[in-house]
Amino acid sequence: MPLLVRNISLRIDEPEEALAGRIARVLGVGQHDIRGYGVVRRAIDARKHDDVRRIFHVQVNVADEQRILRRARPGQVACIESDIDPTIERGSQPMDHPPVVIGTGPAGLFAALLLAEHGYQPIVLERGRDVPQRHKALHLYYTQGEFDPENNLLFGIGGAGTYSDGKLYSRTHDPLNGWVLRQLVRFGADPNIVIDAKPHLGSDQLPGICRRMVDHLRHCGAQVRYGAKVIDIESAADNTTLTLDGGERIETAAVVLAIGHSARDSYRMLRQRGVLLAAKPFQMGVRIEHPQAMINARQYGRAAELLGAAEYSLVAKHAAGGGDCCGTDLFSFCMCPGGTILPSNESADEICTNGASTSRRNTAFANSGLVVSIMPAAFGNDALAGVEYQRKWEVMAFALSGSYRVPAQRASDFLKGRISDGKIATSFPLGASAVDLTRMLPDLVIDALHKGLPMLDR
Repeated sequence: MPLLVRNISLRIDEPEEALAGRIARVLGVGQHDIRGYGVVRRAIDARKHDDVRRIFHVQVNVADEQRILRRARPGQVACIESDIDPTIERGSQPMDHPPVVIGTGPAGLFAALLLAEHGYQPIVLERGRDVPQRHKALHLYYTQGEFDPENNLLFGIGGAGTYSDGKLYSRTHDPLNGWVLRQLVRFGADPNIVIDAKPHLGSDQLPGICRRMVDHLRHCGAQVRYGAKVIDIESAADNTTLTLDGGERIETAAVVLAIGHSARDSYRMLRQRGVLLAAKPFQMGVRIEHPQAMINARQYGRAAELLGAAEYSLVAKHAAGGGDCCGTDLFSFCMCPGGTILPSNESADEICTNGASTSRRNTAFANSGLVVSIMPAAFGNDALAGVEYQRKWEVMAFALSGSYRVPAQRASDFLKGRISDGKIATSFPLGASAVDLTRMLPDLVIDALHKGLPMLDR
């Protein structure tokens, strides 16, 4: 049985070949006793700028594992846990109609993959378009301000994730995490995502991965249809009927709703059909953008040239004040080193933003969300009140900008209550409009930013 050895440390300038000697020292064996090893996880420890380290977890094959385990330091050496794959519990009766998966974001694609590979030949419906059509629509949006509500950064193959950052790390320890990463590698992702502590794909790699997944689904007998917007769902005791925009009706025995964050019209349709919905907290705030070189120097010190684009994770404790309407902290979210800020509005004449980066993370900018948790008490008890609350501020942002240019303000000017002058440097493809951001943000977000930005600066 192989062993897992955690937290093997190498200086940033040490070759990876030095791992064998460090492993032998931790296990208390000779280097010749190690039959083989492989890296299962790697990370950077840059807490000390004068001693930046690479940290490895390794799988080791060695004789007499039980004796080594008994005398090893608790927590550093353990048995390897077997990888698990998801399973489908088959029913006892054949289905009259194939299952339908609505949406081709991550949830929809992986649900369809499991169904297709188990022989269920699902029908996969996506309201948006394939990658080439999405590219064309985005070019028109960025260059001429022509927004297509059904073919944009949110809707289409891969969902919003196709044009997002492609971060793959999770705060959960679900045993299926490894399976998800292995499937992505299977469809063309960099194999390093399996071992990196913070695996990342990049918006340049995701479209190809999504298209290869779709090709495989079709090879397994699935139907994948674009421009297939579901506008109604009627559920009976023995089957469900879907109505598409245009009038087509589809009978099915089972539906997987993988409609994502932004299909607000679908939420309204589901409520009209009597589906039980509940309001839940969400995060709201701004994107903050910095020179990437500054972040590199702050995080890595003299090792910055060796390590590429640095990231950060920051929390301003109690900056938001808490209470019934919001959480207590202002915190960074979806940090994109060497990245870009992109428009992620769901409808015309609204502004919302997201962060993304390519696999190389090589732009001059770093950006991150700075957000607080908004509780249902801030917007009311109605199940869709939070959706309308979001839309209210997105419409206000567009009105304040006067166009799809992103409303922007330098952090120093925001804190001093003045509109920024001159050109605001930004990665946003449609450019920026200098505004007073306090006119398009809730008071609880404004207060959290005023208290939290100086805390984060320290």
